[in-house]
Amino acid sequence: MEEIGEFIIEYAGRMGAEYAEARVQADLREAIIFKNGILEAYTFEEVKGIGIRVLVDGSLGFASTNKLRKDEVKRVLNRAFKMAKASSKLIKHKISMGRGDLGSDKVIIKPRISFTSIDPEARISLLKEADEEIINSASALNVKVPARIMEMNTWVTEKLIKTSDGANIYSVTPRVALFALITLFHPQRGSIQRYINLGECGGWETAERWNISRIFSEETSALSRVLMEATKPPAGEMDVVLGPELVGISCHESCGHPSEADRILGREAAQAGETYLKPNSIGLKIGSKHVNIVDDPTVRGSFGFYLYDDEGVKARRRVLVKEGVINEFLHNRETASVFNVESNGSSRAVAYNREPIIRMANTFFLPGNYSKEELFEDIREGIYIKSFMEWNIDDRRFNQRYVGLEAYRIENGEIKEPIKSPVLEITTIGLWSAVDAAAKDLEFQAAYCGKGDPMQGIPVWTGGPHIRLRRVRIGGGGIES
Repeated sequence: MEEIGEFIIEYAGRMGAEYAEARVQADLREAIIFKNGILEAYTFEEVKGIGIRVLVDGSLGFASTNKLRKDEVKRVLNRAFKMAKASSKLIKHKISMGRGDLGSDKVIIKPRISFTSIDPEARISLLKEADEEIINSASALNVKVPARIMEMNTWVTEKLIKTSDGANIYSVTPRVALFALITLFHPQRGSIQRYINLGECGGWETAERWNISRIFSEETSALSRVLMEATKPPAGEMDVVLGPELVGISCHESCGHPSEADRILGREAAQAGETYLKPNSIGLKIGSKHVNIVDDPTVRGSFGFYLYDDEGVKARRRVLVKEGVINEFLHNRETASVFNVESNGSSRAVAYNREPIIRMANTFFLPGNYSKEELFEDIREGIYIKSFMEWNIDDRRFNQRYVGLEAYRIENGEIKEPIKSPVLEITTIGLWSAVDAAAKDLEFQAAYCGKGDPMQGIPVWTGGPHIRLRRVRIGGGGIES
């Protein structure tokens, strides 16, 4: 990796590139797909190659190859150079690579239990036991489980990033992820569906620590109760407590994506939408003083973990919203130059053959000073939405809608019976302005954030504490009990 990286930088310099970047990457992945108690597929995949970017006459060219030979590297470099040269005649504003804290470092995450030491039978057995727990937990409440799908992924990413202006980062990052989709059914009460995403940076010890049999048993029992007992939710203005799952997706969608500087400049409009934020929106008030939202790739063990981005810039916590006010945007080196700031290390690519673009990592609401129980104490009549069934948000990331999955009525500070499908439809400013308290707890959920064309689904965490909203409007999508 080191030799070929140096060759790319040296050869690009001889060609006259103003800036050159080499990313040599190898991904080794195993996946198990388990459907309705039966092994559907077991796959093993190794993907490796080189992604190259060059800056020529104020324009960036990108090309990639999976052939790690010098003659092939020369061919790909020539292609990237020609692309940059040709497009430089069409762009109005010349590109330059802005400032950033460039690193020269090795970041090697060493798992306690390597993936290679766990044979396929052990992995399959883990999923089979979890599947049996789903069936047992549902049958205890006379509920059927017609569909269960699970996918367990483990992979290791080895990567070298070198730039012509001094970055030199070598990293090895293991990750483990689990996706599950569970459908429950009762002939008189209908059906209910839940998907679960778990993901962390680490070895097989992570999967063992999750105790997925327990997680699936608890989730299935809670969903069975919602299916069998939920009543129509109250409607109108009321106080609402949101669980970390819904808080996390709200932070990601209505604060993280709008803060991406390339989106603010209009470059994502055709693929992933626009943003309500403008280049001069730093200082804009969008919420109460209790709202503090960050994006932090340096959280150890997180699904979106990294210490240097794919341009070699040292990562740090990005404070997107501070006490309800827009505080900073997510930048790569190109947008940092446009905004005359330093890059805050937000450039990521999902594979060697994808160009690095501005991405989130772990976006979450910072904990507050209340206990979880205190959030409920002075609510006379309201609802608690612990998890969501569905969500959507408009292209500008301003109007949004969430449908609760596991949700309960609150009466005189106590959590009462489950309610069916409460609907929170609100604007971004309306949501964050209604927050009057945040709990001390903090929970995360794994996800794959989609962006770009071709699409790049990249590992992230979303999360936060429980938060309380005052006097927001709730609609009801439920049925009469």
